[in-house]
Amino acid sequence: MKTKILSTSEYDIALAGEILKNGGLVAFPTETVYGLGADALNEDAVKKIYIAKGRPSDNPLIVHVAEKEDIAPLVKEITPAAKALIDAFFPAPLTIILPKSDKIGNTVSGGLNTVAVRMPQNETARALIKAAGTPIAAPSANTSGLPSPTRAKHVIDDMKGKIDAVINGEDCNFGIESTVITLAAEVPTILRPGAVTKEMLEAVIGRVEVAAAVLEGMKNNETAASPGMKYKHYAPKARVMLVNASREKYESFVNTKKDAFALCFEEDHITIPKITFGKECDDLSQAKEIFDALRRLDDMGAKKVYARMPHKNGVGMAVYNRLIRAAAFCIIDLEQPFTIGLTGQTGAGKGYIGKYLEALGFQILDTDAYARKVCEKNSPYLAVLAAEFGNDIIENGNLNRQLLADRAFCSAEKTEKLNSILHPAILALCRKDAVFPCVLDAPLLFECRGNEMSYKTIAVTAPKEIRKKRIMERDGITAAQAENRMNAQKSDAFYQNHSDFTVINDGRDIKTQINTILEEIL
Repeated sequence: MKTKILSTSEYDIALAGEILKNGGLVAFPTETVYGLGADALNEDAVKKIYIAKGRPSDNPLIVHVAEKEDIAPLVKEITPAAKALIDAFFPAPLTIILPKSDKIGNTVSGGLNTVAVRMPQNETARALIKAAGTPIAAPSANTSGLPSPTRAKHVIDDMKGKIDAVINGEDCNFGIESTVITLAAEVPTILRPGAVTKEMLEAVIGRVEVAAAVLEGMKNNETAASPGMKYKHYAPKARVMLVNASREKYESFVNTKKDAFALCFEEDHITIPKITFGKECDDLSQAKEIFDALRRLDDMGAKKVYARMPHKNGVGMAVYNRLIRAAAFCIIDLEQPFTIGLTGQTGAGKGYIGKYLEALGFQILDTDAYARKVCEKNSPYLAVLAAEFGNDIIENGNLNRQLLADRAFCSAEKTEKLNSILHPAILALCRKDAVFPCVLDAPLLFECRGNEMSYKTIAVTAPKEIRKKRIMERDGITAAQAENRMNAQKSDAFYQNHSDFTVINDGRDIKTQINTILEEIL
């Protein structure tokens, strides 16, 4: 197919309108991103969009109108909340989802009983809709899954030879797709964040929720109620990893990665190849530049990219939403002091796994070793223990461990008090020494709340008979003594229910299990 490159002149807009009337596809600028348009009321024309983009057919499209009065025929009812939003914002980078009328076919709606409608601010876009004489269904004008186009060049790179025409207009003002809010739910819910923020919407209609899939991804078998909700989206060809870190931590981490690129803010001091996407405290500049930045990474041949994480409120939520999908939800969290929290039952083989992780380059922080450090001679924590359990537990600067044990383990209340003193002290020392990537090796990981400071947690379990045999051989004790120790610990179910991952050490390949987990974590 020969793709016409058109201008924004009145003549070319009329020509583009004729192409749409005749069932063709035209890419055009909006204030958000470039759209790939077809007659929304022509099912055969709309199907061409999915073919040109390689887009899944269950991903609904947005219907664009030129005037507010063009909305009513497309929906069953303009509800009071919808009218309030239309009056307050339209034309705007805002899409409203309502139950659809019979005029909207299943192809446009992705098989749903709703339709997404918006009235763009961009004058070229509205002129095109008027020239076509019909509502225009239009997703972003790019190959499905790649970064959305904010310049005509991006569209031509992706769509030339696949569509009838491209209107070579201005760069997009906002640079990210419209906010999508559904009013077909019990509570108005944002399905895709954009330049119209949650706070702006709530100022008009009151309470607005944000769908969990906006920041966390869709659940298995969940239906996409809005464009852009798929797990991986907006992604360049390079592998993107999102880094949650302060500027200093991000710079220190990224500048050691000589085989990678940085996707960062203008203020970041980076020594490796980098692409910037706006200023750290300017959400709108980030939104305008993020897709262009992702495309430039491909132009520069980037294979691996460490992206600085934006904040998650205001327009920043929209930027985060795009980046987390571009990264397929791969996050390196440098704000959590411990990369992995490692725990497990006695005799399960936690120590072996710790050694394997250490051989892979992880720093191992053993809480048992730090517990001894907390209670060593003249430690400042001894005074805290003495204040609670009696001064006589300290003899010549040393802790009388037996006397402390007698007093601390005489009741559950006293034991809890001991833990409330020791656990924070142990974690504080571990946190001070932690260097990414590190492992917090803690038999009482959940009891001491070390899991809350870990990016992900791994528990090690093994069948009881295997554990009992290991404990007897390791500690030279009887079967009865080994069973007593085992019975004092949490069950397999506890570890499986509380951990992100469980390694089962029953003879199966441990290294394969760990490597599979690490691939997902890092």
